[in-house]
Amino acid sequence: MAEEERPKEEKPKEQKSPEELLEELKEELEGARKEAQEHYDKFLRLYAEFENYKKRVAREKAELVRYGNEELLRELLPVVDNLERALEHARQKGDPEAILEGIELVLAQFHQVLGRFGVSPIEAVGEQFDPERHEAVMEMESEEAPPGEVISEVQKGYMLNDRLLRPAKVVVAKAKGEESEEVASSD
Repeated sequence: MAEEERPKEEKPKEQKSPEELLEELKEELEGARKEAQEHYDKFLRLYAEFENYKKRVAREKAELVRYGNEELLRELLPVVDNLERALEHARQKGDPEAILEGIELVLAQFHQVLGRFGVSPIEAVGEQFDPERHEAVMEMESEEAPPGEVISEVQKGYMLNDRLLRPAKVVVAKAKGEESEEVASSD
């Protein structure tokens, strides 16, 4: 039993000489240097690609700003052509009804082009005044319309899809005897 109680003798590990350790460390260092150089080269390539990407995006953005309205303008050219024809026709014939009809046709064509690009007029007359879509230029006493209702339109307003392009300039009804806000604030 005495033999069993004795710990088994471990074989001594081979000890490397300092020269072997130094050689091993040099190899590890060289491997780490190569790996670092590969990572650095990869970084430089990615950096160059990113810089080229930034330049390309800036160039594309400038081009988009410069030529972004090309499609709209191309669609408007026939409207201009028809206006020029209407003017030429008016100079030659001088028939007021034909001129009026020609201008109405051109205006309808113009509205169609605007509609294709998402522009739509704001309906204002008969609606309740909405400061998000209307700009009140005047208040007028009215017995027919309730206070706050738009009774006339000075200038049409337009929406571009769901964004206000230009508010409608309107005249808003007020009750008889009611002072206008401009008058009330000057007292």
